[in-house]
Amino acid sequence: MPTIDPYQVLQILPSAEMEVLHAAFRALALKYHPDRDASARAARRMIELNQAYAMVRDPVARAEVDRDRRRHPFETVAAARPNGGPIRTRTQSSRASDTGTRLESGRYAGWTLKDLASHDIDYLKWLARHSSGLRYRREITQILGAKGVAAT
Repeated sequence: MPTIDPYQVLQILPSAEMEVLHAAFRALALKYHPDRDASARAARRMIELNQAYAMVRDPVARAEVDRDRRRHPFETVAAARPNGGPIRTRTQSSRASDTGTRLESGRYAGWTLKDLASHDIDYLKWLARHSSGLRYRREITQILGAKGVAAT
């Protein structure tokens, strides 16, 4: 089973047409290309994008990915957690645990807010401002404050 969900990485639906898939890859690759963003986070994101695109750009390979997804309906094959932990499952909720609150939905479903702060702090700052992050706002503010980063 793959370690990433190419559709989640490319931010498209599994039913998206090939033109949408190609456009999503081009737009994200342009955003994270080393010529535009030399950060380590952008380099990691570019690696994920290239891996995801390689998995679905060919119709035969894409069909295999889709079959794999149907065989494992309760597993999210999203990008591996930054601490090398196990792949997240859809059955995990946003209940607070010993490692912190887990996100229920979105690009980082199953991740703890603390893991997210280490992996994609810009997304965490966005979540603190967005209505979908309202229930997490207090914890996000604490996490960002501990890192010396303002939520705004």
